[in-house]
Amino acid sequence: MTKVKLSAIKTTAPEDLDKDEIKAKVKKLAKKIGDLQNKLYAEKKHSLLVVLQGMDASGKDGVSKNVFANCNPSGIDAYSFKKPTDEEFSHDFLWRCHKLAPSKGHTMIFIRSHYEDILIQKVHKWIDDERVSKRMAAINSFEDLLQFDNNTTVLKFYMHISPERQLEKLQERLDLPEKQWKHNPGDWEERKLWSEYMDAYEHAINESHIPWYIVPADQRWYRNYFVAKKVLEVLEEMDPKLPVLEKKED
Repeated sequence: MTKVKLSAIKTTAPEDLDKDEIKAKVKKLAKKIGDLQNKLYAEKKHSLLVVLQGMDASGKDGVSKNVFANCNPSGIDAYSFKKPTDEEFSHDFLWRCHKLAPSKGHTMIFIRSHYEDILIQKVHKWIDDERVSKRMAAINSFEDLLQFDNNTTVLKFYMHISPERQLEKLQERLDLPEKQWKHNPGDWEERKLWSEYMDAYEHAINESHIPWYIVPADQRWYRNYFVAKKVLEVLEEMDPKLPVLEKKED
């Protein structure tokens, strides 16, 4: 299998696309996603785990808001992974993730995910290569378990933003009052380790059993379309049905 090299993949939309047309398509896709997600929730036979990973300001929150805008809130949740708590640190690294895995009928969005424990920890050398390798094997087993033992489809998206576009978006968080709540000085420090993060992401992507989708993320409108299109394809393949009452014989 050909290894993914992120530097060889474009971060922008194809040049022949019309922005307004694509934005209109996203709204239609989101409505269809909402309809199928509601059926998934009612049927309670399958579940969906959507993993959104990427550098700071790559659009993880934006995707979750736009793609899943029409979903039934009773059947969908999102969790934004932060630094582990003391209790989480006292367990194995997958403990906090496993208890958040979606039950049948539910859709769960991981904004960041279990991959943080082989990304930031690898980049900062808090764990050695042997532990990275063992954790990657555990992640593959975890995802295989979800898919094959609990009818959970795992969809993984890497939000592929360029360093130039990330700089623009981080600067917006300083300059625009309505975005200043997003500012985190640590994002600027992590940016200095861009090359190390790309190496870590490539390792995670290339060593995964379940494939990743590389999302060109420089333009919000195309980023949302790319993810929405793939989510809809997966839900259509699931083909959930609304349960109906069995007719009683006279």
